[in-house]
Amino acid sequence: MTQKQANFVLATVSIAWGLSYIFMKLGIDGIPPATIVALRCGIAFLVTMLIFGKKMMKINTNLLKYASISGALLAGIFAMLMYGVLHTSATSAGFLTSTTVVMVPILQAFLQRKLPSRNIIVGVVIVSIGLILMTVRNPLTFDVGALYCLIAALLYAVHIMVSNHFVREVDPLQLGIYQLGFSALYATVFTFMFEKPILPDSPIHWLAILGLALICSAYGFVMQSVAQKYTTAVSVGFLFSLEPIFSAIFAFIFLKEIVGLNSYIGAALILTGVFIANRSTSRGSRNPGAHPLS
Repeated sequence: MTQKQANFVLATVSIAWGLSYIFMKLGIDGIPPATIVALRCGIAFLVTMLIFGKKMMKINTNLLKYASISGALLAGIFAMLMYGVLHTSATSAGFLTSTTVVMVPILQAFLQRKLPSRNIIVGVVIVSIGLILMTVRNPLTFDVGALYCLIAALLYAVHIMVSNHFVREVDPLQLGIYQLGFSALYATVFTFMFEKPILPDSPIHWLAILGLALICSAYGFVMQSVAQKYTTAVSVGFLFSLEPIFSAIFAFIFLKEIVGLNSYIGAALILTGVFIANRSTSRGSRNPGAHPLS
């Protein structure tokens, strides 16, 4: 695979992840959040297990331990996103979740007890202004959906950091697939404990579940793992930063979403801050935080 081909594939992955917010919005009106997570991850796990067959049979204790940890984070990420899109627009959810790119270097700087780079600091300031514009509707009202999305972004950042450690110890593809299985398991347990388990009962709900499972999870996981080996960190960071733009475009086309002027300005500021911060992290490593897999 050439770098040009790899970049094209990664662009399609960003498009797939941009679609995830639309599928979540379509599914959440008729299916409980944890049930959607269980179905999404369970179907994606079974499909990818069938595709990779023999390779997935070679497991060890470390793989299962790491997959159980990353799977718990993944379940939390997807659950927070579901609650987020339940209370806010798909457009806002996409841009708010993209703040992960800023959170990763901040967490790293905190753990290493040193100041972030100048690009990160500038990016954080710009993103913070954008967040205020997107989340504060008036002096007395805060967008609770935005809070859920920001929690998801924080969990994404933690997921990236622990995954960067785990993939040095176990096969990345196996880790990516088995974490889906654990995520499905955790979500299923939560469903039976706190929700009434149901299956999709309409074509639109099945479309949402299958879209999340096959396009956003199974395709996104596999093609990201394959394509990132053949391109640069700068290209990866840029292409993955396009995800919220795709989510906004799809939300406008399919959901007819039109957010207020403040939200559009806030989204533009968040994207600008993400790009500035991403320039810094991309120079520092081959993989700028492989996207946390929407």
